[in-house]
Amino acid sequence: MTTLTVPQRPEGRVRIWRSAWIIMLIITGVLMAGSLGASPAQAATAPPLTAAPCATDPATGCLQGTIKLPNGDPAVGIKLEIAGAGLDTVAVTGDDGKWSQAITAAGAYTINLDTSSIPDGAVLDSATKNPATVNGALNKNTGYVFKIVGGTTAADGTTTQTPTTDAGTGVTFERFLQQLVSGIRLGLLLALAAVGLSLIFGTTGLSNFAHGEQVTLGGLLAYLFANVLGLNLILAAVISVAICAATGYFQDALIWKPLRRRGLGTTQLMIVTIGLSIALQYAFQYFLGASTVRIDQANPVTVALGPVTLSAQSLISMGIAVVIIALVGFVLVKTRIGRATRAVSDNPSLAAASGIDVDRIIRLVWTSATALAGLSGVLLGLVLNGVNWQTGLQLLLLMFAAITLGGLGTAFGALAGAMIIGLVVELTNLVLPGDFKYATALVILILVLLFRPQGIFGRRERIG
Repeated sequence: MTTLTVPQRPEGRVRIWRSAWIIMLIITGVLMAGSLGASPAQAATAPPLTAAPCATDPATGCLQGTIKLPNGDPAVGIKLEIAGAGLDTVAVTGDDGKWSQAITAAGAYTINLDTSSIPDGAVLDSATKNPATVNGALNKNTGYVFKIVGGTTAADGTTTQTPTTDAGTGVTFERFLQQLVSGIRLGLLLALAAVGLSLIFGTTGLSNFAHGEQVTLGGLLAYLFANVLGLNLILAAVISVAICAATGYFQDALIWKPLRRRGLGTTQLMIVTIGLSIALQYAFQYFLGASTVRIDQANPVTVALGPVTLSAQSLISMGIAVVIIALVGFVLVKTRIGRATRAVSDNPSLAAASGIDVDRIIRLVWTSATALAGLSGVLLGLVLNGVNWQTGLQLLLLMFAAITLGGLGTAFGALAGAMIIGLVVELTNLVLPGDFKYATALVILILVLLFRPQGIFGRRERIG
């Protein structure tokens, strides 16, 4: 019988952490490359403005938004009357449909869209509040979106909206492609967090219910560093990922390793993760509030790829996710650390007998898994244009469904499961209201447990 032998050497600990630092450096390089690649894309796709954009500083805030016509074209020349905190002015949308207004005092501002400036054949959506009241703040962008739909305006000023044939539920080829690409995007970003969660389960047998809060932590830290402290977005993302990695290291050092040595079972450990999850959720809410915060305050730049429209941030985030996932796969398959990790996942006792330091491998897995979750939180916050204290909790069910579908404890299974879950969740919007899309993950989870409990890449095991 052939066994995996990793001899103990004095430099073993150095090699493990050298590999971890190499991974962190590569993540930093990928993020910086994405930053350099973002500027040309934005410059190539952003249309010219007819009005000077607003820039924030400690003494200036910005009210802003984007208005589009029913066909998706920018609504040019729409007038908005803005009043409040001593300000009384009119803003006009530019060639790209964007409007902005600088403010020098924090407070409540009333924004009233002049409906007479809306082109013929379109009206303001009846569900949009007009005038709208927003709370403007200094050194911050405050956005509000007025939705324009098809319709007619009578002589007495009453409006009639034109009913649409699909009403958001009709299936067209263009809409199918849009949802398909959105599903791939969600699957890639979900896989970053799910792979780490699967590795934790594989090496420790622990279902970590607090893993979603690591996703939330990554997004909220990026918001704090980029907006509160004013750091460059890329630097904020790198620091956020590094802090998330440190939380994983200290979690295992201070909580999980001592509990493992005391001989606690996985059920007790799982209950601890549930308590940790709840504590972190309310800590986030206590310190940052319950509102959704935006990591990038600027309006996203969109890129049209045929019938599919994505933001430049989405494209960059998908590219970063592909590179990082490929890097994780390479490390697991081609490096000594990766082979040792897979050995611990297969049989910890045999791995220990072969000379592998199981505790060090588990520590490295916790560090890497939380770093991946933090990166997922940063990218999801950018793509979804916001993050709040419940972001990770909402994604936790999707992560568990992904690793169950792919096979518990298998990193590549988690990747495959995340891609399937992402596609199913987004394509569900073609036939079901948006509020139901996350419920489909629960349906998939139940079906997998009923018909193939070991998952796609899992192995059947005989018990008893």
